Amino acid sequence: MGTILEVQGENPFRCRAYHNAARALLELPADLTEMIADGGLAEVPGIGETMHAKIVQLATTGSLPAFDKLRAQTPPGLLALLRVPGIGPKKIKALNEALDVRSLADLRAAAESGRIAKVKGFGAKTEANILEGIGFLEAVGGRILQHEARALAAPILEFVRGRPGVVRAEVCGSLRRREETIGDVDVVFSSATPAAVLDEFVALPGVAKTLGHGKTKASVLLPGFKTDQFVQCDVRGVADDQYAFALHYFTGSKAHNIAMRKRALARGLSLNEYALTAVDDDSKRIACRDEAELFQALGLEYVPPELRQDSGEFEAAEAGTLPKLVELGDLAGAFHCHSDWSDGEATLKEMAEGARALGLEYLGIADHSKSLAMARGLTVDRVRDQWRAIDALNAEYAGAFRVFKGTECDVLADGSLDYPDDVLEGFDYVVASVHSRFKMSRAEMTDRIVKAVSHPRVTMLGHATGRLLLSRAAYEVDLDAVIQAAAEHGTMIEINASPHRLDMDAVHCRRARKKGVTIVINPDAHSVAGLGDLDYGVSVARRAWLTRDDVFNTLPVAAAARRLEALRERGERL
Repeated sequence: MGTILEVQGENPFRCRAYHNAARALLELPADLTEMIADGGLAEVPGIGETMHAKIVQLATTGSLPAFDKLRAQTPPGLLALLRVPGIGPKKIKALNEALDVRSLADLRAAAESGRIAKVKGFGAKTEANILEGIGFLEAVGGRILQHEARALAAPILEFVRGRPGVVRAEVCGSLRRREETIGDVDVVFSSATPAAVLDEFVALPGVAKTLGHGKTKASVLLPGFKTDQFVQCDVRGVADDQYAFALHYFTGSKAHNIAMRKRALARGLSLNEYALTAVDDDSKRIACRDEAELFQALGLEYVPPELRQDSGEFEAAEAGTLPKLVELGDLAGAFHCHSDWSDGEATLKEMAEGARALGLEYLGIADHSKSLAMARGLTVDRVRDQWRAIDALNAEYAGAFRVFKGTECDVLADGSLDYPDDVLEGFDYVVASVHSRFKMSRAEMTDRIVKAVSHPRVTMLGHATGRLLLSRAAYEVDLDAVIQAAAEHGTMIEINASPHRLDMDAVHCRRARKKGVTIVINPDAHSVAGLGDLDYGVSVARRAWLTRDDVFNTLPVAAAARRLEALRERGERL
């Protein structure tokens, strides 16, 4: 409300009253609802009688007519202009009055035509900065994939950790929680002299633009991986005795943080990004060297970042029943990998050696089936040729490593498979995947995939929804029905670990495991480097609460071979 009033040119003192109230609400020592009920809100500095009435109305009814009226008086696109770097409410008001600028499109048109430079108080330089700001805003608008965020964060973290006086530093935010896509990169560090570190940070040659630079925080734009794409990076410095609290707070998620603060309040404590103190005396501080001690202070086991979603972690942490999450080192092999027999880049031997270099005991090669001509899908004759090549390679390894014979078999439009049953029987395992007809109705696609996972020769379902993150939406399918069918027929479902897919997602993996479905983490590797994508699949598995016992390819080679052999020879399910 304060910002809208500023855009409207309201009295600065009135605008400031709303901003002061907003800051006061952010720093409340207790839950807002509780403070309204016990009258404590009325005693908070910065919240007068009129403001108190508005806050209570909004908090108790969910709406505020005064706010609705302000929004109705303001062109919808006008507030969006505040996102453009370097433009504040006063400039927006001036441009609206002088040039009738009401949206980002209006702003661009006015700047490109040279009209902004002629407005009093602006000039050519301001006009150029506005055009630059619009370009940055459009480039920053999207999210990035997890592997891109890791690549951006790694050198920043290394740089910060290497600065004199830095005690500890870590990536936080959605990247530390290993979310599918990342909005920006966040780093927290501890130091007695954070300002010096931040001065060096904003001066790095890789920084495209500095958005903000203070004594404890700096925000910059870093070049992304697409043309004219930029990613925001925020680096914060705190005292070392504040580090555990800052790391926890800026890791999030928001829902988890809210629940943690409520838990602290229930114990007479106040938790924020800098300290854990007594509610009645903020000088009484509870020292926490690290996050484990912070959780312990609130009667909880340490909660891994991937589980911090307020989705059951508090109950499990209090009861001591948090699972030991699967780790990358638990994986003994991988299936659903491609070679140059179809659309992969590397030979069978090169893929096998790449897997061995990662410490794996086995690798499954699952090249495309015959219908996927664009990916050089294998005819039946080429399948048999590949089997002989794999047999020769396994003979060469003499038990030191195992290559399994697989296929990524297309699920055709009617749910049938791309190879006849007598050919499917010759594979060690079968990955069934949809690669065509993505626009089928939800019912048709569901029936199609349910039929495939119910086939007695299908071992695992590949990339269950066909999505490509930030590029292609999932096709319409009832995943719960697919999961149920997989559970009934003993078919595994993969986590496709390609950072472009991460399919199935953590929510449905968790549901699948509760139904008794075995999960397999596959890299869908088309090159030796692609085998390294397994770690992104582990991210999904951890966010789904999976342990090593929930993931098929944590089994050592002999046990994995026995279970696959039972499937192949007897048509049974795992």
